[in-house]
Amino acid sequence: MHDMSSAGTSVAASELRTRVRPPTVLVVDDDAAIRHLFERWLLTEGYSVVTAADGDEALEVVRRQPPDAVLLDVAMPRVDGLEVCRQIKRDGATRLVPVILVSAVDDLAARIEGFTAGADEFLGKPADATELLTRVGAVVRVKRYTDDLDSAASIITTLATMIESRDGHSDGHCHRMANYASALGRRLDLDADDLQALRRGGMLHDIGMLAIPESVIKKSGPLDPHEFDIVKTHTTVGDALCENLRSLQAVRPIVRHHHERRDGSGYPDHLSGDEIPLLAQIISIIDVYDAVTTRRAYQPSKSVGEAVSVLRTEAEKGWRSPELVEEFVTLITEGKLPA
Repeated sequence: MHDMSSAGTSVAASELRTRVRPPTVLVVDDDAAIRHLFERWLLTEGYSVVTAADGDEALEVVRRQPPDAVLLDVAMPRVDGLEVCRQIKRDGATRLVPVILVSAVDDLAARIEGFTAGADEFLGKPADATELLTRVGAVVRVKRYTDDLDSAASIITTLATMIESRDGHSDGHCHRMANYASALGRRLDLDADDLQALRRGGMLHDIGMLAIPESVIKKSGPLDPHEFDIVKTHTTVGDALCENLRSLQAVRPIVRHHHERRDGSGYPDHLSGDEIPLLAQIISIIDVYDAVTTRRAYQPSKSVGEAVSVLRTEAEKGWRSPELVEEFVTLITEGKLPA
């Protein structure tokens, strides 16, 4: 192994030391000498370091407190590095943690196997200090950007719940939307990405309502045509609010299209049939159900049975997918709708 060079690392080290919390790197290797060497290199550059001697210990550390990056030896007894990597990437809570595999076998087949397992980078042994620190720095920067995007999404989610307090009649609406939509998504066997988009979309679908005047939102009587046109803009305004957040791109079709109808009579783009994104169709059904079963300024709450009747009527009109409506109704009748 080559001795660590200071060339090209001083700027990175300076940046790291100015952070309030230094990035944490988990070093996993059954060879104590390698663990200590990597730890020394990383500590010199301002990282916080945690070590693990085997795969089981590594997984426990990651689950307890996800690090900013993992340096993971491939060849370890019992649970090897490839399996550790797979488990990290399968878990929704840790799948964005960057994993750098380190292996004495550094050929094309080994690299393909590593990347197939979900690795973000691959290093051969013996490791070069400068290359290792460069790779760690790169994945940590990406992780920090991702964390920042998630923080921004959390802020917007908090703003979305403020809508609930503006009219005084929809307390818990966003959380119910997220829970109901996720339950229907699971029933439809949607993948993890779609389920995450449904949960976020349930929270954020009405984010554009923040731009609607309070006098319109709190109006107790029917809206006049001009006021209704104002309300309809919440779909496009909400889409624009999410536009520059990379982590919310999957949510934008929900925000924009959850008021479309399959016969083309909805808004804002008058999409019809399967032109309407599936996740937006799911949210539209959930939105109708929650609106009917919750007291609003313009109507008292109605029973679950009445809500089901409304959904089936809208399906008969061609507004909603009959198949999706019946899947949701089955969810209700089987008692599987979250409280």
